[in-house]
This record gives sequence, C-alpha cells and structure tokens, in this order.
Amino acid sequence: MLDIVCWLWKPHAGFRSGFSVENVNILQRMVARHYNHPHRFSCITDQTEGFAPEVRVIPLWSDHSTRLSMYGADRPSCYRRLKAFSPEMKDIIGPRFVSLDLDMVVVNDLSPVFNRNEDFIIWGPDGRRTPYNGSMWMMNAGARAQVWERFEANPDRAVARARGAGFFGTDQAWMCYVLGPNEKRWRAQDGVYSYRMHLKENGGLLPSDARIVFFEGNYDPWNKVIQNQCPWVKDHYR
Repeated sequence: MLDIVCWLWKPHAGFRSGFSVENVNILQRMVARHYNHPHRFSCITDQTEGFAPEVRVIPLWSDHSTRLSMYGADRPSCYRRLKAFSPEMKDIIGPRFVSLDLDMVVVNDLSPVFNRNEDFIIWGPDGRRTPYNGSMWMMNAGARAQVWERFEANPDRAVARARGAGFFGTDQAWMCYVLGPNEKRWRAQDGVYSYRMHLKENGGLLPSDARIVFFEGNYDPWNKVIQNQCPWVKDHYR
C-alpha cells in the first residue's frame, strides 16, 4: 500500500498564500477519484479539526518550525519537511510514501505516476536551474536519509551551501544540493506539468496527456481568477 501525504501548518504573519483544511480535503478527493489502488491519505499538520474522515492526521513535529525563508517573511519556509527523509518515517508515515503539495490539480489517472519501483523519485521539470521541485517526491522511507541527517547536523551551514550553489527554495534547495543531479525525475512526458512554466503562456490550455498540474509560486488553483481563465481547473479542483 502506498501512503500519500500532504502538509498543512499555520503560516507565519505575512505569508503570501492561505492554505486550509478544505484544500487538504479537496486533494484527498482528487487523489481518490484518480488513483484506484490501495493507498492511505494523510496530512502532516499542526491542526486537528475539519478534516474529512478519509484523512489520517499525523501530528507535525516542531523541528525547524521557526526557521524563516532567506527570501523574506512572505515566502514559503519548508525546512520542517526535511525530517520526512529520516528513517523513522517508516513508523510515522509508512514504508513507502509520496509527498504532495496542496497547490495542485489532479486531472487524470495517477497510476503511471505512482506505480513505479524506484526507491526515490522527485518532480524535476526541464529548463530549471534548480533541478528538483519539492512539490512532489516519492520514496521508500529512509532511502535518502542523508538529506535529513546532514541538515540536522548543521542547519545554518546547510542553508548557506544550498544558496551558494545557486539553488532556489528552502527544503527544495537543500534537496538539490545533497541529492546531486542523477535522481530519477517525473517530467512533462510523465504527465506532470507546471501551470507557470508550461500552461500560462499557452493561455492555460490543459495538455491532453496531463495527469497533474502544479500551481507553484503565486498561482493557486482555488483562485477565482485562475478558475475563470481555465475552466478545467474548476472542473477538477473539487
């Protein structure tokens, strides 16, 4: 069985986007409609109320919860997610899991995306200086334990090294620094797209082979402007 996890925590003051329990419940429903294989859906969160019965709530740890993004208080700071690379996640989450961001839309069968055998695979759209995107990765618990262990040993040095190497993001930048260039990746040919990189300049037209569209950055699928511009978002994001 595959464990599918997402993340929700109360943002610090000034954060640019609002995420809610309802976003978690919608993601669970989208996954359930499009993944007809044994799985368990969980949210790793500091909240307790409002989740659908189908959502298992996993208490969020406090490790690195106060470490802000180097890019400003309004930017995402996801260093706490790095603990997901710890071997202890086998007992907390499960032996094999996929991590998903909330700002995504599932539009088609997820079987070809999730039914893979690599011990680790991460989304990595072509054409980016930062080779991996932390919006989605799948792994056997503990398969890349060095991501957590090296960060935990000296977080300040880790942040500085990832930035010095030119990688963008918080947890994402450190993943790119530690993992190196040769990890298996999902790309557009796997049906995994970015609204900002792939669809926006094409008027938001949904590719015929799309399975997942991520709305990373300043675009959110629950935004009414986005839904009016792209009716397919409203059709699927429910």
